Amino acid sequence: MKKILITGKNSYVGRSLEKWLGNYPDSYSIDSISLRNDSWKEKDFSEYDVVFHVAGIAHIRETKENAHLYYKVNRDLAIEVAQKAKNESVEQFIFLSSMSVYGIETGVIDKESPLKPKSNYGKSKLEAEKLITNLEDNFFKVAILRPPMIYGKGCKGNYTKLAKLALKTPVFPEIDNKRSMIYIDNLSEFVKCVVDNCGSGLFFPQNNDYVNTSRMVELIAKAHGKRILLTGLFNPLLFLIKRNETVSKVFGNLTYEENLSKNSNAQFNSFVDFEESIRLTED
Repeated sequence: MKKILITGKNSYVGRSLEKWLGNYPDSYSIDSISLRNDSWKEKDFSEYDVVFHVAGIAHIRETKENAHLYYKVNRDLAIEVAQKAKNESVEQFIFLSSMSVYGIETGVIDKESPLKPKSNYGKSKLEAEKLITNLEDNFFKVAILRPPMIYGKGCKGNYTKLAKLALKTPVFPEIDNKRSMIYIDNLSEFVKCVVDNCGSGLFFPQNNDYVNTSRMVELIAKAHGKRILLTGLFNPLLFLIKRNETVSKVFGNLTYEENLSKNSNAQFNSFVDFEESIRLTED
């Protein structure tokens, strides 16, 4: 049995993984702790095989006033937890990073893509990655996960905004775009594979298939018994304003090269297909 400690008791990803691994009570023992105060420093990590660090700041609007918080939480706290894990003989440390470390809104990310984060979120995650990776040795394995947009029931972020729009509008642009995304249960299964294999290095989990935004909105509406008309009438306007950050995030192409994810963990395949994932999210 593997003993896993999730740091980030109230995190969406952490709670989802705990629920997912609860389906295998004979294989995993899971605890989770909050890092909101210093009480975690008194926790004995030595009884755990794996620490999965998911605590961090993500879905808040960045300002000059809160910029320092990203580095305090996403970088400094992460390295402090990782150092404690290593000092107390934990075998594997899994760090939840982000696609944001690349700093691009459109394009294809492959193994040669440069790391040029633009946001404090992306910069703090990348700095944490480097510091944590430096701790790795033969007895302390470090796995860095860089998932794309995560979605699922109860998630926050851009998916929620799209879902609200899908239920309000009778029409939506029909755009032939591709985006890397990952359904929360698929991410949990991916983490399970990394734990089972005591994997180390960089990992790029994503659904088996790229997501088309228009198709996603159509399926969200369908899950609520609502029909939505997809039309290309708005496409010329969207093309004119394609430099707009919001438009790029919704309708642009942003993908991990398929082989990047396949090479990162050959035994992983999406547990839930795209259409079923939307139905479960909206159920």
